[in-house]
Amino acid sequence: MKPSIPKGTRDFSPEDMLKRNYLFDCIRSSFRRFGFLPLETPSMENISTLMGKYGEEGDKLIFKILNSGDYLEKADEKWLQDKDSKNLITQISEKALRYDLTVPFARYVVMHQHEIAFPFRRYQIQPVWRADRPQKGRYREFYQCDADVIGTDSLLCELELLQLIDDVFSKLSLKVLVLINNRKILSGMAEVLGEAERMTDITVAIDKLDKIGVEKVMEEMRTKGVSEAAIAQLDPFLRFRGSHEEKTALLKELLAGSETGQKGIGEVEELWKYARSMSFSHIRYELDITLARGLNYYTGAILEVKADDPRTTFASSICGGGRYDDLTGIFGLPGMSGVGISFGADRICDVMEELNLFPAAAAVSTRVLFVNFGEEDVPYSLQLLQELRKAGVNAEMYPDAAKLKKQFAYADDRKIPFVAMAGSEERKSGTVMLKNMQSGSQEQVGRENLAAWFTTTQQN
Repeated sequence: MKPSIPKGTRDFSPEDMLKRNYLFDCIRSSFRRFGFLPLETPSMENISTLMGKYGEEGDKLIFKILNSGDYLEKADEKWLQDKDSKNLITQISEKALRYDLTVPFARYVVMHQHEIAFPFRRYQIQPVWRADRPQKGRYREFYQCDADVIGTDSLLCELELLQLIDDVFSKLSLKVLVLINNRKILSGMAEVLGEAERMTDITVAIDKLDKIGVEKVMEEMRTKGVSEAAIAQLDPFLRFRGSHEEKTALLKELLAGSETGQKGIGEVEELWKYARSMSFSHIRYELDITLARGLNYYTGAILEVKADDPRTTFASSICGGGRYDDLTGIFGLPGMSGVGISFGADRICDVMEELNLFPAAAAVSTRVLFVNFGEEDVPYSLQLLQELRKAGVNAEMYPDAAKLKKQFAYADDRKIPFVAMAGSEERKSGTVMLKNMQSGSQEQVGRENLAAWFTTTQQN
């Protein structure tokens, strides 16, 4: 039987990992510059921590972990016979792999509330797992890069998220479109349609608009019991296209009878006022009155980011987030408002790979390979190698005194940009011969200038 890996997971080669680490380093440096603090939580959580936080569809995608030993020993016989998986899961599984980083973060805040200075700004870069159907840009194991502020309801935090998005994608040389809405607007819409109790069903359906289209969204709402009158009123709203001013005018008219909806419009207008006072280099932002984001815990502003480059075939979001007013309340700490953003590292990598945006240096680890000329010359090369490493230059020596052709081929295969040759002549003169593997040019450099030469070359 040939070895394999589960569907929706991937191996990452050294070249892949160098690019991914470049991405992680860019995102991490932005997080730190904006004052976010690092945090990690366990890969698994108690199943009670996760279930019920993502809506019915999200709960289905949580990977449950079977209890150790005979997990069926205490299972209810009737539930087994009836194949009642919903009730059985509580008996045979106490833990689950985390679905996202936000709910574990809320759990952490509640557990450590007396140790935290609020507002608390944290970032987290870790894998999450979802039992989803694998397809392009959708994996069962993937990394999220999250930044959240909790302990304040100031809309300046939403503005900071826009600035953070611009900062990250500026580094990655990727233009993006940020779609913005507010869950209070969607709640207000459900109210004026007389379907407030079906708010979740409506938002879950609307969240699929880009994927399945207006007709199928309406059909899904019908199956959830949303009235034909409400669906008819929603139809022009779902199809509406226009400027920011036209969209807000439509919303103000539609939501005139909803205090919640009017508050949502006011928050959008305040965020727009702040955003218009800023300059952004790599983002466009617009109000998308159909943006819903299916996660139940969002209560205010919601954001979704897509690549804004006509060359890409990647239509899925690569980043998203929003405001949650009471996520910690489910763990016993009510009234703790927070807002956050999550960069989907795997999807961003896919887009950057497609658009060839990774710099060549991102795929390079070793900067220089020392040729092994044999026992007599090795000590001198080892000394030079040690000096370069102490100076922060990634360097290695070929382990065997093989033919030069083989050693140069190794450097080519590894994409090592320079080869250092230090034979008997160089040893006597206290120099080293450096060959540029791309241009083929060679340069003799004195030992005392070697580290500085690489530092200057790296900067250029």
